[in-house]
Amino acid sequence: MIEGIRRIQEMMERQSYVTDRAIATTTYLASELRKPVLIEGQAGVGKTEIAKVLATALDTELIRLQCYEGLDVNTALYEWNYPKQMLRIKMEEGHGVSVDEQETHIFSDDFLLKRPLLRAISAKDKSPVLLIDEVDRADEEFEAFLLEVLSDFQVTIPELGTIKSDHRPYVVLTSNRTRELSDALKRRCMYLWIDYPDFGKELRIITTKIPNINEKLARQVAAFMQAIRQVKLNKTPGVAETLDWAMSMMALHQDHLDAETVRETLGSFIKDRDDVAKLRGKPVDIMVGSMNGSEEEDLNEWIQSVTQRLEREVASR
Repeated sequence: MIEGIRRIQEMMERQSYVTDRAIATTTYLASELRKPVLIEGQAGVGKTEIAKVLATALDTELIRLQCYEGLDVNTALYEWNYPKQMLRIKMEEGHGVSVDEQETHIFSDDFLLKRPLLRAISAKDKSPVLLIDEVDRADEEFEAFLLEVLSDFQVTIPELGTIKSDHRPYVVLTSNRTRELSDALKRRCMYLWIDYPDFGKELRIITTKIPNINEKLARQVAAFMQAIRQVKLNKTPGVAETLDWAMSMMALHQDHLDAETVRETLGSFIKDRDDVAKLRGKPVDIMVGSMNGSEEEDLNEWIQSVTQRLEREVASR
């Protein structure tokens, strides 16, 4: 393994982020080439966490732009502080200040409200980490604007001129694939797909994030989540829900899964009413009842068997 990749992987592991070679390699190349990295995957698999871990590991500022439908350039880039400008104009009335002098003063950096993109571009001390979260929720017009920013890392403010980045930020974009992003945006980025983890990785995530968890409980939670993701649900639970559920079980002082407690805690990892109705009752009995005899070496066989039984039970409802 290249030393830089190994260092990135160790750096992320020290921040309790369970990573793998693909994630570490993409992160390393993105930082070396100073290219944005676009991370896609299902909700709750740790996409946003990469930016947070990177900022902590580099001891730099994390600047987050949360995207949503209707997000416009002003909200993401900059706005003028109009109340402050009006107050300044009122204060200077009767002091013989010319209009040109007033304009020069009120359209200066002191009256500029820097939003996330401008804050990242104009960073003075060191390169920040810019997280553009859920970019797929923004409109296509805003995505087109991002192309220019990510290409040149400079913006033009009519009253101030062009502001160019002295310390090019590390950029992480995340997408849940609610819509397809443009090829132009993808071409400007390194690409990383994060899927649901396998049993081994999910177990490592649980024991890393919750170090005092009972070993049997951790294994059963990881196995349960591996199987439940094979069932057709409206909202498949991610790793974030796995951790929520594991901590809920610990709060209830459980050291293993039992059917009654699983039914009572479905809301920790199932976030859809119809999905709860599908799983409550016999499906939980099938899962928990067959789990006690399952071992890691025959996990795939167990998942396949229990999934087939679950699908038949769910379909009959």
